[in-house]
Amino acid sequence: MPLQTLFFDAAGTLIRPAEPVGKTYAEHALRQGIVAEPGAIMQTFRQAWQETAPPLHPAGQPAADDDRGWWRALVGDVFGRVLGAPLAESTLEAVFSGLYLHYAQPQAWSVFDDVLPALEDLARDHRLLVLSNFDRRLHSILAGHDLLRFFARVIISSEVGAAKPHARMFQAALAAGGSLPEETLHIGDDAKCDLAGAGNCGIHAFHVKRPESGLGALVQKVRSGTYSGLH
Repeated sequence: MPLQTLFFDAAGTLIRPAEPVGKTYAEHALRQGIVAEPGAIMQTFRQAWQETAPPLHPAGQPAADDDRGWWRALVGDVFGRVLGAPLAESTLEAVFSGLYLHYAQPQAWSVFDDVLPALEDLARDHRLLVLSNFDRRLHSILAGHDLLRFFARVIISSEVGAAKPHARMFQAALAAGGSLPEETLHIGDDAKCDLAGAGNCGIHAFHVKRPESGLGALVQKVRSGTYSGLH
């Protein structure tokens, strides 16, 4: 069966923070009188991200706050680890609110150089969807970079109520795209969330691992027929 539909992860695949996360977190903390070293924040953020279970809600009951509370708890955990003690609630709320608004802005994100050429090529004869562990802020971010025009739908975890690698995410995307697993390819940078998650649902996956395996390589594989007749 020929390849019909492509699912694209967002952060790490299409977009990335415009500046290091540790630097941004440190700047917002300093506005509240909190001094923390950007490198320590970055290392701790990576650890906390790996160790924190992604949001998961009962089917059909996504979080009413668009998973804002999950992000707030993560930020609190990061600073608590870095500083050796939790931030006061009022301070945490001030720091987190600033960060949350910052990362809602398109200018807080940059688009990888290989994204636009790949989307322009692949959108000519494939159905493209975004499938991302993100919240509703992603819509304005993608719109701000003029990327929404390439995608038929944007499927985000905060609206599904589950996050990749949970099967519910991939099932929601298949339903939204009207596609079968065997005619679908998922593209992402995370071995667990993207590759394993797709594979568990019978969907083939392309591992984005720049610079050796970026979206230029994806286009070459698609055009060479590597992903035709998926089974």
